[in-house]
Amino acid sequence: MKRTLILIAVLFLSYVQAQQLAVLKYNGGGDWYSNPTAVPNLITYCNDHIGTQLNKEVAVVEPSSVSIFQYPYIHMTGHGNVVFNEADIQNLKNYLLSGGFLHIDDNYGMEPYLNKELVKLFPQKELVELPASHPIFNVYAKFPKGLPKIHEHQGQRPQAKGLFHEGRLVLLFTFESDLGDGWESPEVHNDPPEVRKKALDMGANIIKYVFTN
Repeated sequence: MKRTLILIAVLFLSYVQAQQLAVLKYNGGGDWYSNPTAVPNLITYCNDHIGTQLNKEVAVVEPSSVSIFQYPYIHMTGHGNVVFNEADIQNLKNYLLSGGFLHIDDNYGMEPYLNKELVKLFPQKELVELPASHPIFNVYAKFPKGLPKIHEHQGQRPQAKGLFHEGRLVLLFTFESDLGDGWESPEVHNDPPEVRKKALDMGANIIKYVFTN
């Protein structure tokens, strides 16, 4: 109980102080550092469009570090392998159950590696696809069909899946969409403005959902 109260206090302070987002530096060999301009651009977009006052500097955190409790939103991406050790699993689980939020955006190729690690994280829970009526698709911009398609890979439909604890969405997994590519600076992928806007609008939805639920 005492540990839980401490964790909640740390999270509360992170909301009261300058709010900062973080990127997860995980083990396994996957390129956790891909899309380096994505989260900074999303922060600027959210500050300009949904009234947030997010710190423009993005933190880098490891899953076993107690510092993850400072960040209400942690972003994870990449193309390859993901491995969580026992310390990672316990710390991430405590973070999520104490009010934190993890958004995993598959930059293509991460899904088969990630699934086996999520089983370790919550053995009794399964990823559930979010319906288009879920607030995360409507809280700022409206996405009546759910998660938008940003980049094409294998012709599969975009999906947003979540893990819930006591009715609260604690982990969001987006794949076959590539939101992070759409958040990157225009010259990186040369996406049309309307495609980048869809990606950033969906990102703003996620951030607004995190801070209001």
